[in-house]
Amino acid sequence: MTVRSPALDLILDPGELHVDAARLATMIAATITVGWMSGLFYGFSVSVMPGLRVAGDRTAIETMQRINVAILNGWFLLGYVGALVSSAAAVVLHAVGGGGRDALGPLIGALVAYLAAMVVTARINIPLNNALEQAGPVDRIGDPAAVRRAFEAPWVRANMWRSVLCTVALGLLAWALVLH
Repeated sequence: MTVRSPALDLILDPGELHVDAARLATMIAATITVGWMSGLFYGFSVSVMPGLRVAGDRTAIETMQRINVAILNGWFLLGYVGALVSSAAAVVLHAVGGGGRDALGPLIGALVAYLAAMVVTARINIPLNNALEQAGPVDRIGDPAAVRRAFEAPWVRANMWRSVLCTVALGLLAWALVLH
């Protein structure tokens, strides 16, 4: 009976060391970027939207119009797209080859939860943001209360779902790191 150590296996197959490093790197990148998105959506849920809830209609509309323009920047895209790409890459790297299978289940769950958050964003939040922008400059809106009613409650509900889904994805990624 021959006993081999993991260190000897890495010496005999250094390619596995590179794959394992790539697996770990993608899991860390996914955890960081999903964490950014979870924190962003959570921040809206617990501070931005409650703060705007007590503001006047025109103030709330103008603020959200400005936020919707300001958020479209490279840092946001790095987190939003980076979370998808790094989560998908982590799943692929754990699905192929020999090692890393213990973490595969939580990684798939994290990817599915994050994809669901992206679907909520694409199907609900973005169309609501676009409708708010199409309402025009706040000083020209004839019935700001109606514009706000059409936007605020559905946007807040959808954002709550994004927060929950991203938090679930973050928890699953943390579990995958522990299993790795």
